[in-house]
Amino acid sequence: MRIKDKIEFLCGADEGYIGKMNCWQAVAPFSEQYCDFLAAVSEEIMNDLEAREFPDVVTFGFFCRRANLQRMKKEYEERTVVRQVSPVSPGGPYRLGRGVTFHIAPSNVPINFAYSMAAALLAGNCCIVRASSKPFRQVDIVCRCMAAVMDRKEFVWASLVVSIVRYGHDKEVTDYLSSLCDVRVIWGGDNTIAEIRKSPLPPRSTEITFADRYSMAVISSAAILREDNMERLARDFYNDTYLYDQNACSSPRLIYWLGNREDTEAAKEKFWGAVHEFVKGRYELAPVVAVEKYMTACRAALDIVSFRPRVVLGEDNLIGRIEAGCLKMSIIDYRCPGGSFFEYSSEKIDDLQHIARSRTVQTVAYYGDLKDMIREFSIKCGFFGVDRIVPIGKTADFSLVWDGHDLILDMSRIVGY
Repeated sequence: MRIKDKIEFLCGADEGYIGKMNCWQAVAPFSEQYCDFLAAVSEEIMNDLEAREFPDVVTFGFFCRRANLQRMKKEYEERTVVRQVSPVSPGGPYRLGRGVTFHIAPSNVPINFAYSMAAALLAGNCCIVRASSKPFRQVDIVCRCMAAVMDRKEFVWASLVVSIVRYGHDKEVTDYLSSLCDVRVIWGGDNTIAEIRKSPLPPRSTEITFADRYSMAVISSAAILREDNMERLARDFYNDTYLYDQNACSSPRLIYWLGNREDTEAAKEKFWGAVHEFVKGRYELAPVVAVEKYMTACRAALDIVSFRPRVVLGEDNLIGRIEAGCLKMSIIDYRCPGGSFFEYSSEKIDDLQHIARSRTVQTVAYYGDLKDMIREFSIKCGFFGVDRIVPIGKTADFSLVWDGHDLILDMSRIVGY
């Protein structure tokens, strides 16, 4: 069987063109041509009735809308040297895409493949994207909308520079696609990265990896007690956690309560009550996940005795809370879906350093007037971890700066003269 026969081509360049992408010209970041294509995909998604059933698909469409692309372009130009953006700017270097990018999307976040593709296009590249091998309707919807745009006369070219594919765990195929690329982007666990790296890259190619990460939330108890709209906060927390079943690296797993004991106890009751009210009827707990939650709680109670954990399970088990008496790095090893959270309470933020110094920590979400405090504390302690500090409700929002990587800069090159 030929290598290409093992690949399912979902959208864009097929087996006759995928190997010829390196013949396409490199373009500058945020080129008008590529932005027009993404904006057209956005419109197609927003007008698709089936897409409206999936918030993550709609969110991707919103990300690609023309106004947002222009906003990101402006922000990019403001934080970089403008002459590096445009190849027509005289008197200095400029930027162009690196060429062909090959993306391996994670298996558990269906829409990730689309964001990775969009970032590569905005950086000026061609894209080969391996979508999740699992059958997600979100993947089918986005590919259908992209194909509809590619069928338009003005966007026929896009079917030559974008290829969305699906294939199983086949090293021969990964070897082939890796041999075509100038940048390889791997989204997945540590084991996935190790396995993909067995497929060699061309000598001048580069690689960007997004490994296993851990995220948490810091919540001001006083701010919870002052909050009148708990339904909105519960919805934001639900979108950060239950929407992806806590599979996303950005989903908070540890809740760090900041405040005095009396306020914190009252805030917990108010917060978790609102979350439970929002979750019920929207999230269905699978039996296998319920068992995993119970086992995680037992392991934490038995294996880490110094935590002095107290397990709090609701009557319907939609929320599982493991209250830790102290924080140690090993808490990161306890990960479970289905609404399973560790909690820690303190009047100071100092104990955050016991976790945040780990390179594994990605996102710190916050609620209350805490952003500057967390930022200053992060700088003071020089954390190896903590790549994002965002409000609760924004942890899953994709950004062109992710896990400490500036995707536009990392997937483009400077041409100097």
